This record gives sequence, C-alpha cells and structure tokens, in this order.
Amino acid sequence: MRCKIRLGTFEISQDSPCFVIAEIGHNHQGKMDIAKKLIDEAANNGANAVKLQKRDNKALYTKKMYNKPYDHENSFGLTYGEHREALEFGKEEYKELKAYTEDKGLVFFATAFDFESVDFLESIKIPAYKIASGDITNHPLIEYIASKKKPVFISTGACTMKDVREAHEIIRKYTDKICIMQCTADYPSEPKDMHLNVIKTYLKEFPDAIIGLSSHDNGIVMPIVAYVLGARVIEKHFTLSRAMKGTDHKFSLEPQGMRKMTRDLSRVRVAFGEFEKKMYPFELNAKKKMGKSMVLTRAIKKGEVLTKEMIVFKSPGDGMPPSKLSQVLGKKAIRDLPEETILTLDLLE
Repeated sequence: MRCKIRLGTFEISQDSPCFVIAEIGHNHQGKMDIAKKLIDEAANNGANAVKLQKRDNKALYTKKMYNKPYDHENSFGLTYGEHREALEFGKEEYKELKAYTEDKGLVFFATAFDFESVDFLESIKIPAYKIASGDITNHPLIEYIASKKKPVFISTGACTMKDVREAHEIIRKYTDKICIMQCTADYPSEPKDMHLNVIKTYLKEFPDAIIGLSSHDNGIVMPIVAYVLGARVIEKHFTLSRAMKGTDHKFSLEPQGMRKMTRDLSRVRVAFGEFEKKMYPFELNAKKKMGKSMVLTRAIKKGEVLTKEMIVFKSPGDGMPPSKLSQVLGKKAIRDLPEETILTLDLLE
C-alpha cells in the first residue's frame, strides 16, 4: 500500500493535492533578508514547503577542492571554500528561518549533504530530509538519514534503477515515509531529457512510495504533466529574480511562475473529475443551442408519409436529434405541418 506522508498540516498521498516544494537552496545569497523574502513569496504564491541546502563544507570537500581558486561570475569568495561558506547559515539563523516559515503555514526542511549536516539539522528538529541525486549511492549517508525515522525525499538524477532500488531498500529498513523523485541532473534540463515516463515506472516499481518530480527545467508545464502521470510532489528551484547572482537562478521559478504553476496544479486536480462519462445539467443550454433537430424542408399535409427528402438537420437542438431519423421515416403526420417544423414524436402517428 502506498504510504502517506504528514508534514505540518499537509498529508501527501496519491489522492492528495500536489505538495509543492520551493527549493530555495542557496538562492538567498547568504542573506537573511533575502531568505525571508523568498519564504514570503513562496507562501504568497502557493508553495507548501521551502527547502534549503545544508553543507559542512570542510567536512564535505577535500582540502584541494576547498582551497581551489574560484574565479567565476557567480562566486561569493576567492576560493571555492570561501564561496560555499558565504552561502551557509548557522544554527541560530536556521532556527529563525524555520520558525519564520512555520509562522507562514509552510513546512521548512533541507537537503543534508554530509553526516555533520544531518546532526546540525537534527539539532533544530527538522521534520523531513532531502537526499540529493549526488548521494543516491552514498549508502552510509542514506542510512544515517533514514535512521532518524523521518520522511525522506530522494532525487534520482544521474543514476540507474539499481541505484534507486538499493537506496529505497535502505530507507525502508527505518521508515515507510518515502518520496522517490524523478530527476535529471542537468541545469537547466531540456524537455527531451526529462523522461517523465519514469514516473509511471516508479509507481509500478515502488508501490509503497510517494512519487515526485524534482524539476530543473525553466518552465511550468512539465510539473503539470508529472502530476497527471501520478507524481504527487513537485520540487522547483525558486528565486526572486533570475537576474540575481548565483548558479541556480537561471532555472528557478520567479514568484509569478510559482503562482501560475500552483494554480494550474490545482486546476488539474479538479479537472480530473469523475470516471463515468455522462451529461451534466449545466450542459443542457449548450446542447440545445449547438445541437441539431430534425426539421421539415417543406410544409406537409395531414396523413402525408415522411421521407428522407422532407427532413434536414438544423439548430436549435430541442427537438428529435438526427440519430432518431429511422424512427420517423415512413410515419404519417397527424395534422398539417408548416415548413421548418421541428419534429417530435407526438406530431406523428
């Protein structure tokens, strides 16, 4: 049986509305005021959660990589380590942002990239974890995160089905609250590379898990398609402006894009409707206006036998429809009928 994941006031299930995660990542540029503005805009534009990324940079990177010069237009430091440190918040800042997010009615959580970051996030009582695509074969980290027995969202970019199965198996030892997210590790992703049909494969392969999409495309259509295919969690990178400094802004949604995407996801859910095809009362006026009735091409006398040449199909559709033609051919008129009489059975013998 497919699991249900409860986070705050939200319950994610196969029958639930889409759970939308605004992936802030490091689009806050290491500034609390920008982070809070992003949270405000996420709340105002239909997101259900905001997510950050947490790294203990000195534990995560080799000294060589940490100290490597980082001469890049999006750099926030002279070395890669300085760049990454400039984008990190400390514990008090995380606690403040978590409280700020929850006051807005949203869920706050993060991707943990290393063991130290898991401990950090545990210390502020994070309600769920995200595992990045790059760690899908990092079984020790996956197990450590899963051992906290909280919901786990895992992206599946740059991996094989075998990798996904193994990660799923590890997480399942500790919790059944799993969301497996189709993902393409390309930034931004081209439509031809997104392979959204994998969502259907995941639904069959992992009948116990919620399936989602971590989308790196720079539009709003693909999440809608993913929801129709069965995804119930959508993660999209989120920014105040694509013109801001940073590597992720160019494929992030701005507030207007987030609003349109969440609006359309809600519309799709309502539009699914019923499985039975039937006519609804509100369609009757349109049916009458646009439909066709059988109409006499000329006046006929009482007792005259109706032939095909006497009948044409015209609107409005408040008489007998053309599908009933065989029922009137050969019948006699019970009285004189003028041209363009709309035929009904009570006019015929």
